[in-house]
Amino acid sequence: MKMLLSGGTGLIGRELAEKWLHEGHEVIILTRSVPAVDHSSRTRKPIYLTWSQLAQASAVADDVDVVVNLAGETISQRWNDKAKERIRKSRLEPTQQIADWAARRNRTLPLLISASGSSVYGSSDGERFDEQSPPTGQDFLSDVVRQWEAAADQVPAQRTVKLRIAPVLSSEGGAFQKILLPYRLGVGGRIGKGQQPFSWIHIDDIVRLIDYIVHEDAISDVVNASAPESVTNDEFGRTISRVYHKPHWLPVPTTVLKLMLGEMSILVLEGQHVFPTKALKHGFKFRYPSVEKALLALKEK
Repeated sequence: MKMLLSGGTGLIGRELAEKWLHEGHEVIILTRSVPAVDHSSRTRKPIYLTWSQLAQASAVADDVDVVVNLAGETISQRWNDKAKERIRKSRLEPTQQIADWAARRNRTLPLLISASGSSVYGSSDGERFDEQSPPTGQDFLSDVVRQWEAAADQVPAQRTVKLRIAPVLSSEGGAFQKILLPYRLGVGGRIGKGQQPFSWIHIDDIVRLIDYIVHEDAISDVVNASAPESVTNDEFGRTISRVYHKPHWLPVPTTVLKLMLGEMSILVLEGQHVFPTKALKHGFKFRYPSVEKALLALKEK
């Protein structure tokens, strides 16, 4: 199969490209600039295509079977006005460019899988969110996600999947490494009250889920990319403590987090209990359904 992948150098994109190349697929990575040298050890290499080349209607990307749109700047930064604009533009513009490219080539894509975020549901207050739950979040990030999904709906495609991704647990970077750092330093503890729900997904499962969606034609529209087991912030911290043999003792007060992180503090002070109803209904089997199993696997890496 021929795969077009934006965000192919990011946390999820790197692993997804590696999997598909290993399986013998042709992978085209959309990027701002083509690397001078691919230092990876893999024998089969991806094709790199710049956004400007795509805009010039490059024929390289013709007859792709799947477009996976994972492009987007990290949200783990202080949300000042400039950062907010970068976060928004880095998601909306690539999605719009894919739509424009498809329109110029007079093509309807067989399948578009576009990243989204579980933050769109807003904060859980004892409520579990599945794909039927309304996107009622009112914060900055929820607004970005709604616009992002609306942009994905404008891409001409026979099948569109909007993947509402929970925080990804990976040993190679991302949010988990930032969460883990205080524990490595011996100063881990609950954040705020510690009762806010925390949904998550192991890096292997998000990659496997994307691949599963490619081959499962019945899956479309919104899909929650989250492990079945949600935990509280305090439970997550205690599991880190148990798996990594580090203390969980120093709570971080809400006021301190708000001073340190500003508006971005809602990412850790609030949370969602997100459930993957659609993935489970269509037969997807999570390799890491529990947080302890996921963390043990990451530690072994």
